[in-house]
Amino acid sequence: MAVSTRTRRSATRPLIVTLIVIAVIAALGFAYATPYIALNNLKRAADARDAQTVNQYVDFPALRESLKQQVTGLLTRRLDAQSNGNPLAAIGAMIGVALIGPLVDAYATPDGVAALLNGMPPRGNPGERPPTPPVASNPPPAAEPAAPATGNTPGNTPGNTAGNATDNAANTPPPPQPPQTTAGYRGLNEFVVTYQHGAGDARYSAILQREGLFTWKLAAVNLNE
Repeated sequence: MAVSTRTRRSATRPLIVTLIVIAVIAALGFAYATPYIALNNLKRAADARDAQTVNQYVDFPALRESLKQQVTGLLTRRLDAQSNGNPLAAIGAMIGVALIGPLVDAYATPDGVAALLNGMPPRGNPGERPPTPPVASNPPPAAEPAAPATGNTPGNTPGNTAGNATDNAANTPPPPQPPQTTAGYRGLNEFVVTYQHGAGDARYSAILQREGLFTWKLAAVNLNE
């Protein structure tokens, strides 16, 4: 009987070790994926202007301080570049420095977070605010059938109709292209998302920092990548 019990324990030990190894690997895999999950949840909540969920994924005091430092540096560099022989440009840049507070206040919001995560960082312009969500409009009433055209009045001939459609298509500006995005770890406790609209365009980064083992929050930006 004792031999049978010892044999059973010996047989179950490899199974227990295997389950422990699987659990450890699963925990490590989940821990590695947590910033990607947090970024996805944050972007969805920011795009939906879900302030309650956004608050769970953003360290607003840290983000506010980072925005203040980055925008100040942005305007300082602009002042240095424009002040040579151009006093009006220097005055404009100095006015921009005075407006850092309102700009930071505008971007340290769910609207601002949505802008940051969609390739629209602050540019340091006076009075700048992040784009607001589009307002849903009521659908237009159904148009009544038009009476058949009689004669070749301007705009009613087949040639003119096709030409107008072609002109409208040519004059319609193309939709803005989404930015190129790369994301990855920059250390054990820092996860960086970098945005760039095209070759040669300026880049900037949104920085998530770890809080605890599995929690990540947007805490900083870098406008001078």
